[in-house]
Amino acid sequence: MGINRLQKLRSLITEHGLDALLVSQPENCRYLSGFTGSGWLLISDNHALLATDFRYVEQAREEASDFEVIRVKGELNSWLPELVSDMGWHELGFEANYVSFSSYRKLSEAIKAKELNLELIPTTGLVERLRSIKDPEELELIGKAVELTDAAFEQAKSIICPGIAEKEAVWELEKYLRQHGSEEVPFEIIVASGPNSALPHAKPTERIICSSEPVLIDMGARISGYCSDFSRTLCLGEADKNFREIYDIVLRAQSAAIQGIEAGMSAAQADELARTIIEQTGYGNAFGHGLGHGVGLAVHESPTLTSNSSDLLVDGMVFTVEPGIYIAGWGGVRIEDVVTLEKGKARVLTRSGKEWRALHA
Repeated sequence: MGINRLQKLRSLITEHGLDALLVSQPENCRYLSGFTGSGWLLISDNHALLATDFRYVEQAREEASDFEVIRVKGELNSWLPELVSDMGWHELGFEANYVSFSSYRKLSEAIKAKELNLELIPTTGLVERLRSIKDPEELELIGKAVELTDAAFEQAKSIICPGIAEKEAVWELEKYLRQHGSEEVPFEIIVASGPNSALPHAKPTERIICSSEPVLIDMGARISGYCSDFSRTLCLGEADKNFREIYDIVLRAQSAAIQGIEAGMSAAQADELARTIIEQTGYGNAFGHGLGHGVGLAVHESPTLTSNSSDLLVDGMVFTVEPGIYIAGWGGVRIEDVVTLEKGKARVLTRSGKEWRALHA
């Protein structure tokens, strides 16, 4: 598995005219090496190095068997230039979205001071491009995370009732996920009720959940590093005409996107499938985020399904489909599933139903 990923990356390194690539983004490091600690990878045609400090050396040797582990001390500028020079590399790529400007400046100054024949070349998305297409082992782990989230939602329907506070409901859900096998949850769980559900990234509060109002739940699990992402919106008690109308629109938009998404389609075209339906009903301005995002070692990764995305959807990708409508002062509705592109079509991994009625009146 690791060797195959390295081979694919080495082809990209060659395509970009680089001698080697410095990988520092944590999920990218884990994807390529299996290492879950703090460190850097240096990858060339003939070398796969893992540089880390004394805290992680033994862990690195256990987790990253395909890599030569090097113990280093201090910031990048104190050891990287001479190491790269000793390897005979002159064109070193680095992840521009992750190396800070301060680190880049210190590296450049160290290279200049030592009069080394070394050029730092910014790159973006090389490893992320590989990560966007999942292999069978990754799909299995994501599937397990999704399955656990489905189970947590069944628990949610028995927990969330009029009189419980949002924060209390969140704690019960996180406790369930952790007790049933999840590692640290990928993001702060959302239980947002009434007007709070109009905030797509609402923070749980002490607000008491009441009957006949929207309750938006957004949560995920993490299994062996791989994430799930899930949203449902419930109504405890009788729903008014406004809720039923908005819920139906969001559900139709999501269904149209899932049924219409095809391999070879641009992410922007996928977004349009749902957005058109919401816009036609007059709620276009209330759907302010994209249709979805990739899911894997990070809960937000490539591809990005937005109206201005240039990403191309291909078989093996895993991403969310999550249209929503949010009305300030009233509330919001979002329905989110994880899907994978398989044989040219979207296959839904999430199994939970989409009935808005809760168990409690």
